[in-house]
Amino acid sequence: MAPSATNTEWDHEYNTLRREDLFRNPPADHTAYPALQLAVDPHIESFNRLFRDDRKPSLLTHGIADIGTKTYLDGSDKSDSADRNVLTIRYKDVTLQRPQLPPANKLAKNREIFPAECRERHVTYRGRLTATFEYSINGGDPVEFDRELGQVPVMLKSNRCHLQGNSPKQLVQRKEESEELGGYFIVNGIEKIIRMLLLNKRNFPMATIRPSFQNRGPGYSQYGIILRSVRPDETSQTNVLHYLNDGNITFRFSWRKNEYLIPVMMILKALVDTNDREIFESIIGPMGSKAVENTFLTDRLELLLRTYKSYGLYSKSETRAFLGQKFRVVLGVPETMSDYEVGTEFLRRIVLVHLGNVDVTEYQDADKFRMLLFMIRKLYALVAGECAADNPDAVQHQEILLGGFLYGQIIKERLDEFLSVSVRASLRDFLRRRPTAVFTSEDFRKEFPNAIFRKANENLGQSLEYFLSTGNLVSPSGLDLQQTAGFTVVAEKLNFPRFISHFRMVHRGAFFAQLKTTAVRKLLPESWGFMCPVHTPDGAPCGLLNHLAHKCRIMTDDIDVSAIPALTSELGVMNISSSLTEESVPVVLDGMILGFCSPDEARRIADCLRYWKVQGTNGVPLELEIGYVPPSRGGSYPGIYMTSTPSRMVRPAKYLPLQKEDLIGPHEQPYMSIAVVPQEIESGRSTHVEMDPTNILSILANMTPFSDFNQSPRNMYQCQMAKQTMGTPGAAIMHRTDNKSYRLQTGQTPIVRAPLHNTYGFDNFPNGTNAVVAVISYTGYDMDDAMILNKSAHERGFAHGTVYKTKKVSLKDDSRTKTSKSVTKLFGFAPYSHIPASHQGMLDEDGLPHVGRLVSEGDIICAWHTVTPDYNGKLVNLDGVTHYEKYKESETGFVEEVRVIGAETGTEPLQTISIKLRVPRAPIIGDKFSSRHGQKGVCSQKWPAEDMPFSESGIQPDIIINPHAFPSRMTIGMFVESLAGKAGALHGLAQDSTPFKFDEENTAAEYFGHQLMKAGYNYHGNEPMYSGITGEELGADIYVGLVYYQRLRHMVNDKYQVRTTGPVVPTTGQPIKGRKRGGGIRVGEMERDALLAHGTAFLLQDRLLNCSDYSKSWICRRCGSFLSVQPTVAPFSTGRKAPSTVRCRNCALKLDDCDGIDLTEIQGEIWEDGQGNSWIGGDQTTQVVVPGALKFLDVELAAMGVKLKYRIDRKDEPRKGPIRPTTINGV
Repeated sequence: MAPSATNTEWDHEYNTLRREDLFRNPPADHTAYPALQLAVDPHIESFNRLFRDDRKPSLLTHGIADIGTKTYLDGSDKSDSADRNVLTIRYKDVTLQRPQLPPANKLAKNREIFPAECRERHVTYRGRLTATFEYSINGGDPVEFDRELGQVPVMLKSNRCHLQGNSPKQLVQRKEESEELGGYFIVNGIEKIIRMLLLNKRNFPMATIRPSFQNRGPGYSQYGIILRSVRPDETSQTNVLHYLNDGNITFRFSWRKNEYLIPVMMILKALVDTNDREIFESIIGPMGSKAVENTFLTDRLELLLRTYKSYGLYSKSETRAFLGQKFRVVLGVPETMSDYEVGTEFLRRIVLVHLGNVDVTEYQDADKFRMLLFMIRKLYALVAGECAADNPDAVQHQEILLGGFLYGQIIKERLDEFLSVSVRASLRDFLRRRPTAVFTSEDFRKEFPNAIFRKANENLGQSLEYFLSTGNLVSPSGLDLQQTAGFTVVAEKLNFPRFISHFRMVHRGAFFAQLKTTAVRKLLPESWGFMCPVHTPDGAPCGLLNHLAHKCRIMTDDIDVSAIPALTSELGVMNISSSLTEESVPVVLDGMILGFCSPDEARRIADCLRYWKVQGTNGVPLELEIGYVPPSRGGSYPGIYMTSTPSRMVRPAKYLPLQKEDLIGPHEQPYMSIAVVPQEIESGRSTHVEMDPTNILSILANMTPFSDFNQSPRNMYQCQMAKQTMGTPGAAIMHRTDNKSYRLQTGQTPIVRAPLHNTYGFDNFPNGTNAVVAVISYTGYDMDDAMILNKSAHERGFAHGTVYKTKKVSLKDDSRTKTSKSVTKLFGFAPYSHIPASHQGMLDEDGLPHVGRLVSEGDIICAWHTVTPDYNGKLVNLDGVTHYEKYKESETGFVEEVRVIGAETGTEPLQTISIKLRVPRAPIIGDKFSSRHGQKGVCSQKWPAEDMPFSESGIQPDIIINPHAFPSRMTIGMFVESLAGKAGALHGLAQDSTPFKFDEENTAAEYFGHQLMKAGYNYHGNEPMYSGITGEELGADIYVGLVYYQRLRHMVNDKYQVRTTGPVVPTTGQPIKGRKRGGGIRVGEMERDALLAHGTAFLLQDRLLNCSDYSKSWICRRCGSFLSVQPTVAPFSTGRKAPSTVRCRNCALKLDDCDGIDLTEIQGEIWEDGQGNSWIGGDQTTQVVVPGALKFLDVELAAMGVKLKYRIDRKDEPRKGPIRPTTINGV
């Protein structure tokens, strides 16, 4: 009998045996958790579109078509271009291989490189990028040649990765998790992910009111239309129409980070052969329509046409030639092109590129013309107040920039730069070195392509690796994005919730983080079902860093909409239109105007298309977004805006007429009537109903039990704390070398959990422990969110954790040479060197540590010695000295693993090792814990079990928390979880904690209270308890139950900071900053105020002076300056003793300058400075204690010409003259 397929259906039960079987015998067909892979798929599918295997054109195929052919001329720039030879080069194809060993390695049998190996060896998982070029000289026969363009990092589980399509069984064999998700890159052994960013919706003319538009120049108003036009290769070009105060309209675009402005009429005239009447009627409507009576519009349009007359350009060819002449230098086109061709190239590259960007036809130009007219019409409607501005912060007008698409844009730009800059420079260098050589000469044939391409920097992979490791985008064009940094983040595997959240994270953009306004961060109702309202961090990124709802999908491919134009024309869409929205509204498909119809027809067309879409008939695909905007009084501009492009969000909902699943997009949702639950359906009004109310929440927000009972900020805090929990990073931890990873040794499955807990396989990565929690104020150690831990529970292993740290020791210098000659050091003891016995016991013969050894601060963890090659080429040690690497951490640990890392060539001796250290971390006082309801606290005491309160059945709580934690925070969900957990433990049930299940008629307290009653416990969850100290019954019943507790990674061992003396800042003498460097904790303004308020003046002096920059300094009493004091030098002294006498130069007289002065009249002794000058006087100096920072300030002010003068108290002045006896009264 054939084995049955792996079951993928899950409920909220424990399924212990099923999960154990899946763990012991990973499925050989497919994963048991498909929802998990779906969550990550947008990342992988977007990368797959760069290099497709399904015979459809890939993004890079579109990209190299857009790059086109590059033209180069030989000879001098001064000579006529007709006399010069023409070389043309173009890309024919670009391919990426799967990661493999380089051909230089002759020893390896298995040449494939797997991701696990790259993680363990701290290298990049990358494949070779190869391009096929085609060149011809003077239009002759084309010649093909291939070049390798470096190693490019490859996304895991993509179609260029060895893990693509692997079953869990194969993944485990390849040292991965059985549920390896992919979607990230490995760069230098670190997992990096390109985070998703929100951009403006593509190919949609967005009406914008932005006061900053007025700063563009005199006459500019705040009104504009922004259209982000996207080419088939996913690169974009933003076109903006600006309304001027006099009624004119200007077209603005950005090219290579420079902005250009052109009258919009010039673009219209350049696109098609047209006349003023056609433009007038296309915007306003045919003569006789009501719109002609709109004088606001006709006056401005008349002005627009009239002011353009001054250019004297009428035909298409004249206008294109004029544009070509102006933009020839900007576009960097070859000299062989005529002005008309340059104008055509300008329109191809810049104007509404989504309607045609390669070999643009007249039909495509006509489409661009129609779209531009509609944009003008919408702009005038915005200015007149007939339509509202579109909100750029609403999901309705946004889409997502996927990591794979951004990666493709960078590759495309690098390919373009390579031909247009690097190869051009290399050719120019060749022609400069050989002025007589031409493209047809034999010399050139020898050098081209190999030598010339070698001189150009062919390593494109290096720049992509730099992009992934730093997140910085180095781009001449800026890729039409608003930021240049912060594109990548480390996909930390602290625990599973944190790892999965990285893939569902969407950022608004670094630019918005600096804005002072809060409008960008607001939670808008349009986000329902697309962005999670709960899962966003508190603090600086609040509202900017959102997470996708768990059912929200992102489209990554175009869908076939070829049948739509014909269908719409059959349904009554026409070409004739009016500017009045009561008469006609547009029907738009992906930024192309299909035609116009009346508002009533628009509703009928939209309903009809939606019915066919869900039914799956007439060629209308299910993923098509039909954004029907109804007419309104001054609302959004009405029409039907259909979208079929990638990068948009869609989510499932049930379509009521057919009772089938429909995919709805963010642009159509605000205008639809969707019921949340079936009871809310309004007959004749509601078209859809939600599949489940929890679909609005993210994966993590769904894990908070009974979140509908909690105050909303607490649910937000829980989403953050789940990601900081010491959990289980994975089962393949032995094949990972993270810098720091945490592991909970005693993880359990929660008793109270949502069904999605199993759907997403969270039990494979336990994240906490079920604890018996009593809510009682006991001992006073539980003030202010502190919690008391049962010492016995701690001894049984409650929340015991481990920290793994990886230390990489490399003997290579930073020089990039890879030859064996550069080996100057080797691991091991130097021959004939003296090695103490203690060191020998710590290391083996190879100079590497023993696995399992305990290491303390100062212990030796490896030994190495220097080597030089002798006359035979053997590496020998000459100095007989062994060098050691020491363990510098203060905490003791164990050597868990030692990795010996070889070179890719396979010929180099051992140069790098990686040591993984295991640091056990039992919970101690000061460690942080949290429930799943944002109730965080620190362990304040490990209380002996015999003194803990106990119930009648002998149960002692594992944790005691203070009742004051609840009233102000209103985390009622924790009470419900406590009830449910207790009932579940007594009956052996897994409790379903899905939110929105209970209501006023059917309450949670009743449901779980009955379960407790059936088990013989109090209905309300309270129990009489007895004091562990006196044995007496406590005066009140105590609320006790089971709550799933998480141990957070914030531990006191990583935080405590102690300093007596230590390193200081050289300039001020104050302690340096930073725990790692032995720095101090800053006592700032507020701390100073607190100490003053307490009246602890000496403590303040101790903090701010004695323990900080206490410095004894000499000062002159007379002139009150630190700067003029000078140590004296005894004429015959040779010792280096500190100067005992210090004098003031300012108050002393230099003997050389004292001609004509009787020295006997001047009091004071003669002294010498260190430069042989003799001085007299200046002896009124004294030593004072001041902060070092004061002297630093004094010197800085003196450098700016400001002198500080200090008054010194006269009390400690040395007495002059005899001591006079004082008479004391009464003696």
